[in-house]
Amino acid sequence: MAAAEDAAVPSPPPSLLSLCLEAVASHLTAGAAGGGQAGGRCGRDHFSGEGGGGDTMITPEEVAEALPWELLHRLASLLPPAALEALHHAAHDRCCFSAATAAVGFAGPDGDRRGIKRSRCEDFNPEWQALFGLRWPRCDNAGHDGLLTVDWQRQYWEKHLQECLDEAAESALLPSFCGSIDELTIPAKIVSCILHTKDIPQQYSRLSFHCSSFGCYARCLRLQSVLCTAEISDLLQGSKLEKLMFVRIISDLEVNGVCMLLSCHAETLLSLEFIHCQLSPAVMDKICNSVLQKGSVNHGIQNFSIKSSRICESNTLNISAGLLDFLSMGKSLQWLSLNDTKMQPLFAKIIVHTLLGSSSGIRTLEISENNIAGWLKTMDKRFACFSSALESNISLNSLTLLNLRGNNLNKGDIEDLCKILVKMPNLRDLDISDNPIMDEGIRLLICFISRTLRKEKSLSRLRAENCDLTNIGVTELLECLSSVSEPLNLLSIADNHLGSSVAVALAKFLGSGVRELNIEDIGFGPLGFQILEEALPADVALSHINVSKNRGGIRAARFVSRLIKQAPGLVSVNAGSNLLPPESMEVICDVLQQKNTCNLERLDLMGNMHLSDAAFPAALEFRKHGKQILIVPSQPGACAPYDDDP
Repeated sequence: MAAAEDAAVPSPPPSLLSLCLEAVASHLTAGAAGGGQAGGRCGRDHFSGEGGGGDTMITPEEVAEALPWELLHRLASLLPPAALEALHHAAHDRCCFSAATAAVGFAGPDGDRRGIKRSRCEDFNPEWQALFGLRWPRCDNAGHDGLLTVDWQRQYWEKHLQECLDEAAESALLPSFCGSIDELTIPAKIVSCILHTKDIPQQYSRLSFHCSSFGCYARCLRLQSVLCTAEISDLLQGSKLEKLMFVRIISDLEVNGVCMLLSCHAETLLSLEFIHCQLSPAVMDKICNSVLQKGSVNHGIQNFSIKSSRICESNTLNISAGLLDFLSMGKSLQWLSLNDTKMQPLFAKIIVHTLLGSSSGIRTLEISENNIAGWLKTMDKRFACFSSALESNISLNSLTLLNLRGNNLNKGDIEDLCKILVKMPNLRDLDISDNPIMDEGIRLLICFISRTLRKEKSLSRLRAENCDLTNIGVTELLECLSSVSEPLNLLSIADNHLGSSVAVALAKFLGSGVRELNIEDIGFGPLGFQILEEALPADVALSHINVSKNRGGIRAARFVSRLIKQAPGLVSVNAGSNLLPPESMEVICDVLQQKNTCNLERLDLMGNMHLSDAAFPAALEFRKHGKQILIVPSQPGACAPYDDDP
């Protein structure tokens, strides 16, 4: 009853002064909201600025000039952080101006009061403490000696910045290994929130990075061009970056930001990558010189990659000397990738020549998606030193992987390539895919392969996809590979129109001990699968095979069924887009029910429009490590059939 009576008592009407102060607070809040309100409003949402009224906004400077400090403090208690920050600066500026004018005799009657008393009272420290306590109630007064005066304005913004950094770290972290943070991406919107002075005052935006979660854990950063600034470089001073990835570096300002970051972290940096950048020779000189420390004869970069970025100019002789020095001094360099860089043939030759002459410890070399046909020709006498290097005893002893995919190389280039391959005695992985080398080119490689397969450390992985090969050239290759004691671990001849006539040689090759085979889209057809099934060796060492997009029909299903029986180590099969009829599921499910299929983890039948787990619910019963083995469309016709017709 008493509570009801209390509720019925009307609250006293607001005073005219309180209404005026609320109106002024509304104007100031609306003005601050135009630039974004840092740290939220801390529970004061009723002063959102929407009720400011009128077209003329009151500025913080006008308020600081017009009101005495007693009313300024009452007003400050109504403001959110951004508006309070603006009023704080306006009052401080007015205070400093009044003190200066008083010192030269131009102060009015109130000049002394503004210059001395207001400097003590207009710090708004109680209001900042109230804001801090309202937003972080459990942190209020924590760790502060009561005898010391705490700068609550600074405490508020440092805590706010810390919270922004923690939020960025939490939202941007990529999957980690062994429980440690391995890679970190800073989104532009997060950095903008942290750095813009309207969100965080300028004096607090350059806090030492070591006090944030980034400085403790960040090792890898992916930075868009807009983030390559002096502010980012300052924030990263306390971290020990090991990996940097730059995206869309184009302007001189962005290049300067990149160089600043590289100079700061040259001692700890292990990996450097550029994607979609404009890297002219002059720009490359600046970047590489930033990595190379003065007086040093080498650098610590282990992985260096340039992808989808122009590094050349129309003048083929204008080549970055800084990049060549970078490669020459790369004693720690293990992985070099130049993918889709609009590289000229001469540039590619000089890259290889530089690596040969530097006694580099590089293990992986990728020069791919560049039009470098004729790159190894030595017709130009100015580069006769390249021929000398080939005739000398120097070699790339540590190189194990060479990727030359998509370079428009022809059979003539393969003849010259073999002269380079002999300088790579430990080469284990060669990718020559997407080059029109044709049968003549593969025959030249067969000569190299037959020699290397007789060595203790021989070639183990070969990719020759989409090389305009025919069944004749591939049959010769398969016969060579089947006749050696140390077979390949992986062979990919996908996307070459070979037809069914290669099936006999392929069946023999399957008995050589190969572990991975990719014959996707080779025009095998039902006849090819039938021959392969009938000639399949009794013991097959395969662990992975891709026979997709071959229009095999029921014959493809029967081959897969036979292979599962005779390859006990088989882990994955891709038989997608093979026009499999509905009865294929019965053939495959029958073999999956047998005990000797225990190692199979994945059988991909996607792209076969006549199959579905709705029509064959038994497909869902086969599982390995809790995951479904049979991967089929959810509904019949859920995916379009593969069509290789032009």
